[in-house]
Amino acid sequence: MGDRLQFLLDPGEFLAAAGDRLAADPVVSTVVTTTAHRLRSQPPDADSWWVVVRDGDGAVVGAGMRTAPFRPRPPFLLPMPGDAAVELARALHERGEAVAAVNGALPAVELFAAETARLRGGSVRVARHTRLHELGDLVPPATAPGTLRVATEDDLDLAEAWFAAFMGDADEQAGRPRGANADEMPSRDDLLRRLRAGGLWFWVDEDAHPVHMTGDTPPSFGVARIGPVYTPPQQRGRGWASNAVFEVSQRILAQGARACLFTDQENPLSNKVYAALGYRPVVDMANLVIDG
Repeated sequence: MGDRLQFLLDPGEFLAAAGDRLAADPVVSTVVTTTAHRLRSQPPDADSWWVVVRDGDGAVVGAGMRTAPFRPRPPFLLPMPGDAAVELARALHERGEAVAAVNGALPAVELFAAETARLRGGSVRVARHTRLHELGDLVPPATAPGTLRVATEDDLDLAEAWFAAFMGDADEQAGRPRGANADEMPSRDDLLRRLRAGGLWFWVDEDAHPVHMTGDTPPSFGVARIGPVYTPPQQRGRGWASNAVFEVSQRILAQGARACLFTDQENPLSNKVYAALGYRPVVDMANLVIDG
């Protein structure tokens, strides 16, 4: 008996159905679980869905979501059996859903994208290869002058500018055209909500001027995720990022949570910085585009 797909509109119902599976591997599940916990306090979005993948015995063996607010609203898939990823692609095609991109865990996203492209007569290309890391033993970096402070609503303009710069610089450092992922930029309202929740931090120099920005998410199933991590070009090479990520990581650990973060596999510098702090690779993921 094959895998069975259960589509849900309510993130609370999704967490009730798949929570045990998600909690069993909360680092790999971090993007889906933090999104579900954040959105369950809001009215369900008719254009979004959550999917629970079950085997023939009814056990949950995978999950995913389509909640991205930016175009082309790529689904995000967690690990699932290969035949389930193919079945999901066919189900969305039969539902008449246009899918032009997909993000998430390998190899599920590759199988999903390949089947979607086959059904549409298109092709698949890689937009970004990412790697999820979890903190092991936290290693202090060389001390840099300054201190960490939480960003506030008064910092909205700077946070918005640095988010945009972070995304553009990440594209360039990975060899992509600047602005290739501009659609993923959070809205001003989203940034304001994040600031009000205390989810952005600045490293400020000895004159109290912000020189770096690091974000984190509230713990979900005991795991908090760091990101974005951005230092303006003129401030790089001074240890701001290492010290900020170290201190935010310390705060996460002090809550009794585990810390994780994503890196772009095409950016060796950031991978080296996080490895020196004690972050270790967990799983490779990808953002894929389906042309045609």
